[in-house]
Amino acid sequence: MTSQKEILRRRAMRVRRQIRVVAGNRMRLSIYRSNQNIYAQVIDDVQGYTVSAASTLDASFRKFLKSGGGCEAATVIGKLIAERTIKAGIKSVVFDRGPYVYHGRIKALAEAAREGGLNF
Repeated sequence: MTSQKEILRRRAMRVRRQIRVVAGNRMRLSIYRSNQNIYAQVIDDVQGYTVSAASTLDASFRKFLKSGGGCEAATVIGKLIAERTIKAGIKSVVFDRGPYVYHGRIKALAEAAREGGLNF
């Protein structure tokens, strides 16, 4: 019997493999979600460094909402990551949802990032 952890790891690797084919020279918008917080970062895989990041633990997020676990928080983080990434001079990224289904908080973050001006 395959464990849930193994299933998630396989799904994440499958998504990552598809991203490598599609990405070309674009950077990767990677998402991590926990029960209480959500994190987003734009990664340059060629150079191996993070270009911009935003999470519900940032002080700038606490101005908008107190809790980091809902769709509202994901929407705010999506707008913040789009703003910071465009400020860094990047407009086109590849969306890496990791092992998470494109639903709920992940979808809210992605749509907010698109509204903020990122193309993916």
